[in-house]
Amino acid sequence: MITPSRRALLTGSALAVAATVLPSRAMVPASKMQGPGVYRYNLGTYQLTTLFDGVWYLPIDDTFVRNASGAQVNQALAAAFLPPSILPISFTALMVNTGTKLVLIDTGTAGQVADTAGSMLDNLKVAGVDPKAIDTILISHFHPDHIDGLKTKDGAKVFPNAEILVPESEWTFWMDDTNMGSAQGAVKRYFLNARRIFKDLAKEVRQFKPGAEVAPGIESIPAYGHTPGHTAFAIHSGNQSMLAMSDTVRNPYLFARHPDWQPTFDMDGPQAVTARHQMLDRVVADRMLVEAYHFPFPACGHMVKTPTGYELVPVEWQPL
Repeated sequence: MITPSRRALLTGSALAVAATVLPSRAMVPASKMQGPGVYRYNLGTYQLTTLFDGVWYLPIDDTFVRNASGAQVNQALAAAFLPPSILPISFTALMVNTGTKLVLIDTGTAGQVADTAGSMLDNLKVAGVDPKAIDTILISHFHPDHIDGLKTKDGAKVFPNAEILVPESEWTFWMDDTNMGSAQGAVKRYFLNARRIFKDLAKEVRQFKPGAEVAPGIESIPAYGHTPGHTAFAIHSGNQSMLAMSDTVRNPYLFARHPDWQPTFDMDGPQAVTARHQMLDRVVADRMLVEAYHFPFPACGHMVKTPTGYELVPVEWQPL
């Protein structure tokens, strides 16, 4: 939880951010209904909405985790009642209604990653929100499943009135021609995809230094390792806080229970492990609510410490 002095420090260090946030078009009323693929809950005076985008059933092999064998990974999957050699990757974006602004954290896949994903916009409609009403978009990092939803498959802008905030270190890395020239395989495709998404969105994009307050009550938290600028977001309202961890813990049954494992998704495995422990220790100590982009829908709950790792305690479904 941010103390008054800490909040003042963050606010002071982020005046450039706060001063240029686009004015909201109107007060944003809270909704009073849940819906399929939509889960709302309150945090202080804020209303948070998780928006399901689908799931990708990714085949994995013995090389998926750098420092664990395929047998160990399959044992962990079996312990979670999941089939072997297939990792279910859920995608869930988070919308924060501050009462005056609608803030969207990450944007889904736009159906460009897997045929079984791409429903975020449909669920935004179920939530009663027009994409034109989104004031601010916070991007955690530039992997395709987090930025592709900025555009349709045909390349049209989805959120025409939103200011897009991205981590400065993330932009610097992915927009560097030298870095792209030395990249290979999937990482090379990520470079090309980032250029495709952002090439005509430059006027809407503003970079921030992780650690700044990027929207009312939303603090950016550096969580490097998954990518060079990977960022999480702590949300504070009243005396309540929650941590949107993005990809710090991709799957709770593998990487919370085994936080030292390094999946190939993490570009810097040891650095990602350090960030993972820091985030998980923080939410356990502070009993913070968590949301994670790839947790099973509705992708939120609490974490508890175990003798060998951490365990997710999902929220119970509830009416507002």
